[in-house]
Amino acid sequence: MNIYFGTYTKRDSRGIYKANFNPETGSLAQLELVAEEPNPTYLAFDAEGRLYSVGSENGQGGIAAFTADFQPLNHVVEEGAPHCYVAVDEERNLVYGANYHKGQVLVYKRLEDGSLELADQAQHEGSGPHENQASPHVHFADLTPDKLLVTCDLGTDQVISYKVSDQGKLEQVGSYSSAPGAGPRHIVFHHHAKIAYLICELNSTIEVLIYDGLGQFEHMQTISTLPADHTGFNGTAAVRISKDGKFVYGSNRGHDSIAVYKTLGDASLELVEIVPTNGKTPRDFALSPDEKFLVAVHQDSDNATVFARDEETGRLTELSYDFLVPEAVCVTFHP
Repeated sequence: MNIYFGTYTKRDSRGIYKANFNPETGSLAQLELVAEEPNPTYLAFDAEGRLYSVGSENGQGGIAAFTADFQPLNHVVEEGAPHCYVAVDEERNLVYGANYHKGQVLVYKRLEDGSLELADQAQHEGSGPHENQASPHVHFADLTPDKLLVTCDLGTDQVISYKVSDQGKLEQVGSYSSAPGAGPRHIVFHHHAKIAYLICELNSTIEVLIYDGLGQFEHMQTISTLPADHTGFNGTAAVRISKDGKFVYGSNRGHDSIAVYKTLGDASLELVEIVPTNGKTPRDFALSPDEKFLVAVHQDSDNATVFARDEETGRLTELSYDFLVPEAVCVTFHP
């Protein structure tokens, strides 16, 4: 089984890597560079195996498209920094991008060969009370269960939802405000309850939200990702939910750990444990396709840590932490 890594290329990395993942033992082997690309910090595959990544070209930032064998298709770039998140919408034949630095959400039409062209973009406005919130910072753009586009804006403390036409045109239909200064970063949805879990970077919390559909969210619970005695810097990163909806996981950068929660009868969260990741700055992590393992990657210590996952309790047991991946900030499984 293949596992892919998006990276920064500020030190030793040269782009997008893959490795072999053994689904029986959880071991990683044979790291290989598959595509050279500046700072491909987020990756998304489509159903035909084509790869879309955060991309740069000639000093401009945006998105990159590759064939299933990682040959470049095209870049769609503009002045300024590249995106920080990429997602594929198979039904509408679209690809979405979130641009943190520019505070934009972007929609691309996927052409017949898999290359992209810009279809629409929305510019967010506003700010927040935290020093990192001087302007909008869109960190996430992906689909809700009812096929709206939902965005997390770390800079404005907002979750903004859009209706998307088949041509990729955006129409805002909903807005939720997190706690001031929370910094919404990523969101996942429960698979059968009308609940979403919003991880907030700046105050190290997960906000549990009732999702009524049509882009409408209502606050239900806020729970910390940190132990009560942690006083140093922390910024959360990724959030994941198990397929059965019983467990939610969130990563801490600073505390360098994964927080594990179980979902209760009303789909609110109860902390199970907080597990060290044995690396520095675990920005992203992924559950293996059978969910028996969790793989976390580290931006600043260049290693991937593999945990065995107990499907009954959600608990994690470290198996290894010494697989080298340079500057890794995204991890995803793909056949």
